[in-house]
Amino acid sequence: MSAPITLTFPDGSTRSYDVGVTGHEVASSISEGLARVAVSIGVDGETRDLSRAIESDAAIQIFTLRDDEGWATYWHSSAHLMAEALQELFPGVKFGIGPAIEKGFYYDVDLGDRQLTAEDLEAIEKKMMELAKRDVAFERREVPKDEAIAYFQEVGDEYKLELLEDLEEGTISFYTQGEFTDLCRGPHVPSTKNIKYAKLLNIAGAYWRGDQDRKQLTRLYGITFPKKKELEDFLEKLELARQRDHRKLGKELELFHFSQKVGSGLPLWLPKGTILRETMMNFLKEEQLRRGYQPVMTPHIGRLELFKISGHYPYYSDSQFPPMMDDEEEGYLLKPMNCPHHTQVYDAKPHSYRDLPVRLAEFGTVYRYEQSGELSGLTRVRGFTQDDAHIFCRPDQIKEEFKDVIDLTLLVFSSLGFEEFKAQISLRDASNKEKYVGEDAQWDAAEQAIREAASEMGLETIEVEGEAAFYGPKLDFMVKDALGREWQLGTIQVDYNLPQRFDLSYTGSDDQKHRPVMIHRAPFGSLERFIGVLIEHCGGNFPTWLAPVQVQVLPVGQSFNEYAEAVVERLRNAGFRAEADLRHEKVGYKIRGAELQKTPYMLIVGQQEMDADTVSVRRHGQGDQGSESVDAFIALLQAEVTAALSREDVAS
Repeated sequence: MSAPITLTFPDGSTRSYDVGVTGHEVASSISEGLARVAVSIGVDGETRDLSRAIESDAAIQIFTLRDDEGWATYWHSSAHLMAEALQELFPGVKFGIGPAIEKGFYYDVDLGDRQLTAEDLEAIEKKMMELAKRDVAFERREVPKDEAIAYFQEVGDEYKLELLEDLEEGTISFYTQGEFTDLCRGPHVPSTKNIKYAKLLNIAGAYWRGDQDRKQLTRLYGITFPKKKELEDFLEKLELARQRDHRKLGKELELFHFSQKVGSGLPLWLPKGTILRETMMNFLKEEQLRRGYQPVMTPHIGRLELFKISGHYPYYSDSQFPPMMDDEEEGYLLKPMNCPHHTQVYDAKPHSYRDLPVRLAEFGTVYRYEQSGELSGLTRVRGFTQDDAHIFCRPDQIKEEFKDVIDLTLLVFSSLGFEEFKAQISLRDASNKEKYVGEDAQWDAAEQAIREAASEMGLETIEVEGEAAFYGPKLDFMVKDALGREWQLGTIQVDYNLPQRFDLSYTGSDDQKHRPVMIHRAPFGSLERFIGVLIEHCGGNFPTWLAPVQVQVLPVGQSFNEYAEAVVERLRNAGFRAEADLRHEKVGYKIRGAELQKTPYMLIVGQQEMDADTVSVRRHGQGDQGSESVDAFIALLQAEVTAALSREDVAS
C-alpha cells in the first residue's frame, strides 16, 4: 500500500489522503455543503476537474462560483454545451475555439453559408437546456496525437487539426458530454445539470486565429447561470450598459464620429467632444505645471532605428503600422510610443545631478495597428492620445517621484468620480525572463521601489506575474465603474533599461557620468479609452466642471432672447461654457432638449427674471432649484467647480 499524500490548503493547514483522491472527495471530506457547490479544484496552480485523481503532495484550492476560476470552469463547460446544441441543430458545423471570457463564453464556428437568425438563437438556447437536463457527465480522456488526428480527420474539422499541430504528444486530451467530443484541456463542471439558465447574447465575425487572410468564422456569445435570478440581474445590467454605451451616447451628445472615409479606429472629435477632451487635458496640464513638469511636443513619426534601439521594434512589430521606407535611410515608423522621442529631448543637453528630476510631459498621439475585429468605439482604436510623461531621476529619487505620481493619479480619479479601484503591481514572468530586457538586479530594485511607494501612499496592492512591460515593472490601476465593470486606467512604470539603451547620463556630485532612471506615467492612459469608460461610468452626465455645455439659458418667449444672450455673455465672461436656446419653441420643449443633452444647469428667463436680473434655476435630473440673481448663480457655479477640483491630499 502506497504512503498517503499531503494536501496543503490556502490557509496553510494540511490533511493526508490516499493517493488518487479526487477533488470531489477532498471537498466532501471538508463538508457536504462544499462538495455540492464545488465546480473545480486548483492543484499546484493548475485548475482541474473535480473527478481527476491527485497522485502526489500538492497545494490545493477548492473553487466554487464565488471564485473567478469557478466561473471560468462553469462558462467553459457552457461553451461545450452550446457546441453540442449546434452540432445537433446544424449537422456538419465545424468548431474553432470556445473559451470562457470575463462574463460568459463564446465559440467560433464554421456554419458554411448559413447566417444565424434570432429564431436560431432561441432554438439553440432551447436545445442547450434540453441537453443540460439529461444530467450527462463531462468525461476527460487523454489520447495519443495520432488518434486525435484520426478522429478529426474522420469528422472533417480542419480547425481542430490545425490546433493539433501545435500540441505535443502526451499533452492532448478530449472531453465528451453526450454526443459531443472536443479537443480541450479542461476543466469542466461535473455534469451538464449544473448549467440551468442560458442566454445567447450576440453574434459577431471572427477571423480564424485572428488572421484577416483566413476565413471569417461566426462567433457566438452566451451567458449561463445556475439561478434564474442571477440571469435576470445580469440581463438587467446588460441593458443598462447598452443604454450607457459610449458609442450610442457619443452620437446622441455629439461628441465624436467615425468615418469609413477616414478609416476604422480613427475617431473624429466633434466640437462638444473636443471641448470635453481639451478640458480634461487642460486640467492635467495645469496640475502638471504645478508639480514641476515641463511640456514638450514631438513628431508623430520617427526613424525606424529609434524604435529598434528602444526595443519597441521588433517587440511590438505585430501591432504596428508597417514602416515607411526611404531610399536614403532605413525608414520611418508611425510612433507606437512617445518614450523614445522623450529620451532624445532629455539628451538634447547635458544634465547635472542638481537638475534632476527632469519631468517631460506631452499629450502625444500614437498609432497601433489593431485588427478590425478588435476595434470597439473609443476603447480600442488605432490612433489615440496618451497623457504621457517621463521622469528622468536619480535612483535615490525614484520612491518620492513614484509617490507623487500616485497622488496625481488619485487626484484624476477623484475629480472624475472613480471611487473604487485596486492597485496592481505588474511583475515579469520569472519563468520566462527572455521576454524582458535588463539585469535582474535592476528589476529587483524597481519592483521593490514600487512596493515601498505604494505602501507609503496607503495603497493596498495585489501582485500579478507576467503583466510587466518588456522593459520594467509597473503599477496599474484597475478601476471599477458604476456598472461594476473593471477597467485598467492609469499606469506608472519604472525603467532602468531605456536610459541604458540610449546611453543617457547625468553628471554626479563626484563629477562622473551616471545613468538616470526613467519613470513612465499616464494617469489617463489612452485619452480616448478613458473618455469612453468615463461616458459609460457617468452615463453621459459629466460633472459640471467637465460638461461641454455647462449652462443652457432658455427664454420663455422671443421677447426675452436679448436678456438670455446677456446672461450667456456674463456666464462666459466668468469662464463658463454657456449657450442660449433662442428657437421659437415652447420652454417645455427646450427643457426636454437640454435634459436629453444632459446639460448640468438650465436657466429659465422670462419677464419676472428680466425685471429682477435673476434666473430660474433647473438642475439636470433634479428639476426646479428656485430663483437666484445672476451674480449669485455664478458664485454658486464657481464654488461647485472649485470643490470638484479640490487639490486636497487625495491619497490620505
